[in-house]
Amino acid sequence: MKKTLATTCVLILLSACQSAQKEQTPISNYAEVDIATLQASMEAGELTARELTEYYLRRIDTIDRNGPTLNSIIELNPDALMIADALDAERKAQGARGPLHGIPVVLKANIDTADKMATTAGSLALAGHIAQQDAFLVQKLREAGAIILGKTNLSEWANFRSTRSSSGWSSVGGQTHNAYDTARNPCGSSSGSAVAVAASLASVAIGTETDGSIVCPASSNGIVGIKPTLGLVSRSGIIPIAHSQDTAGPMARTVKDAALLYNAIVAQDSADPLAASFPIAAEDFAAQLDVAALKGARIGVLRSYSGANEDSRVEKIFNASIEKLRQAGAEIIDPLEIDTKGMGDAEYEVLLYEFKADLNDYLQNSQAPMHDLQAIIAYNNANAAAAMPIFDQEILELAQTKGPLTETAYLEALQTSKNIAQQGIDLQIREHKLDAIIAPTRGAAWLTDHINGDSSSGISSSGLAAVAGYPSVTVPAGSISGLPIGISFFGAAYTDHKLIRLAYAFEQLTAARIPPPY
Repeated sequence: MKKTLATTCVLILLSACQSAQKEQTPISNYAEVDIATLQASMEAGELTARELTEYYLRRIDTIDRNGPTLNSIIELNPDALMIADALDAERKAQGARGPLHGIPVVLKANIDTADKMATTAGSLALAGHIAQQDAFLVQKLREAGAIILGKTNLSEWANFRSTRSSSGWSSVGGQTHNAYDTARNPCGSSSGSAVAVAASLASVAIGTETDGSIVCPASSNGIVGIKPTLGLVSRSGIIPIAHSQDTAGPMARTVKDAALLYNAIVAQDSADPLAASFPIAAEDFAAQLDVAALKGARIGVLRSYSGANEDSRVEKIFNASIEKLRQAGAEIIDPLEIDTKGMGDAEYEVLLYEFKADLNDYLQNSQAPMHDLQAIIAYNNANAAAAMPIFDQEILELAQTKGPLTETAYLEALQTSKNIAQQGIDLQIREHKLDAIIAPTRGAAWLTDHINGDSSSGISSSGLAAVAGYPSVTVPAGSISGLPIGISFFGAAYTDHKLIRLAYAFEQLTAARIPPPY
């Protein structure tokens, strides 16, 4: 079903491209080209937003739909070229709005867009669901002049459906493949967003994270991912898992591009429950990016991350990264040990409760075809061959058994998980006067397995920042047999700008990212 719709969109848009360019020389190769360079070319009249959009459409057809068949794009915006033309005319008449003017962006398919594209979270139960209004962050992207090129595939329900799921698989979109090895898993749940950026199918992307869903696919596909401080990016208009951890964030091939995208989406939204705690003035996250930012920075090395010492190859990359930080003038505090005992169980309990409550609220206020979680469970059971061909929905069923958010079990789990994560980070930062804490983001991508589900190594460091609601930035640090490995910088609430600057300096010094072989 998805393939027919997406292929139709590609053919329609490519037909428009070809008819407009019959007598023209093919445009240049814009793979791996950053936003600043694209903007300079457009300002110089060497490139238009339409030409850039056409380039990405051809690349999607060649790499995503055919060739290696990455399957990262779930749907294309049929109005993308029309939007590009309007932005080109605006640039010519009155200049660019800013760094994102005419830049194609793809969005995870759980983010509302009030256009001709559906918002489904990858579930057939929501197939054809057209949002009545843009998510707040989408409004901000449009105001910045970005072109919403399409929606990306994801782990269905943001990987909160089954304990035996395959990350990057959804009943609407099928299986997304790792950008570096199509037999490998892209990690989830922002799988399509990461793969699309890694393979230069768009300039940048938006993903969402509850715990690891931006940083893991970013790490596994050799790109930069920013998991914001909770509340800096509005959650309104995004199909939720849990309001106490959910956030959207930027994904890009470089730290600077991620920061430019971040600037566009960080804004106070009165519809977000955390609006009252929004900082008085948001930072310019792309300002003062300096390769010397590591000099004098105090960086703590987390050695108690999940799966520590399980893979000597990851440890080798991590230790080499620490040495590069030290050589750049950073003061290294090694080791840090943070006790997270009990955090994971408490977090899972919170997610089960909040998923039911938050999803029901979204469905009832979005004119979706399903009105509550129970209806989705019933739909999946009635359409099991299409909706559940390779794994079931035991997490949905468990969430359905939970009561209201006033129950003691929920309130105690929320307090426990937040206290462990926030106090664990805050204590280390205060005691050692740290600017950031680092750890390997994830191990190497695993083989996709539709029989047994995900079989990744236990290496993961996303939990602390995710549960705390604190920021985290992952950046490429090396590779194992051609598979990318990322390192995460995380820290206290609202230190996003500081982490971005440190990650930028590390990126510039190491140049660890190697593009996928296309």
